[in-house]
Amino acid sequence: MGQGINTVAAQVVVSELGVDPNSIVVIVDTTRELGLGQTTGSRGTLMGAGAVKDACDVARRNGLTKDVDHVGEYRVDWTTKLGDPGVEHPIIHSTFGYAAQLVVMDPETKKIEKVLAAHDVGRAMNPLLCEGQIEGSVHMGLGYALTEDFPSDPATGFPTFTTLRQLGIIRAKDVPKIDVKLIESPQPNAPYGIKGVGEIGLVPTAGAVAAALHAADGVWRNTLPMKPAKDEEAD
Repeated sequence: MGQGINTVAAQVVVSELGVDPNSIVVIVDTTRELGLGQTTGSRGTLMGAGAVKDACDVARRNGLTKDVDHVGEYRVDWTTKLGDPGVEHPIIHSTFGYAAQLVVMDPETKKIEKVLAAHDVGRAMNPLLCEGQIEGSVHMGLGYALTEDFPSDPATGFPTFTTLRQLGIIRAKDVPKIDVKLIESPQPNAPYGIKGVGEIGLVPTAGAVAAALHAADGVWRNTLPMKPAKDEEAD
């Protein structure tokens, strides 16, 4: 899935059972149905690490018997179903993180020089992977805010762009310096205090860019992609 869940799963086994990392093989099994939605996105590490930890606990209780399946699970059963009547204080998420980003922009050229991204991740199971996830989110957020577009023909609804290059995706060489600050404030009822960072990494970026542009020229933008004032006048 891209966010390093296989690595985290292996780390949990090493931490819990003290086995050699080279002896662990993480297999993605798509034959078993959960019936409760996917474990992708922000909850991948939370749900995955919790389930692997429980499987390790089961294995210990079974005397670490070889050649059998030690099945574990991590179940969130304290949230409230959306739309349930009579719930005064609904609990809609298993845990909450927090993210703040600051964009440093040259006021003359409007070029972004640096992005500072401070994220409460609960606990960084793998700091390098966690930082990479946030860096990728900022990269995506800058494109969303400034350069990317996906126009369509009003008459047919079909896209008018036919190549990835036309979409305006920012190339890696053009991404500004990204300074990631991992804030570890453990979630009390989550395994290892995990919160997850899958989607929240993208949330503050466009707002931070909008604030930087406003600081530079006093104009608030309300359409995407946002442009410096001179470019908007040219349009």
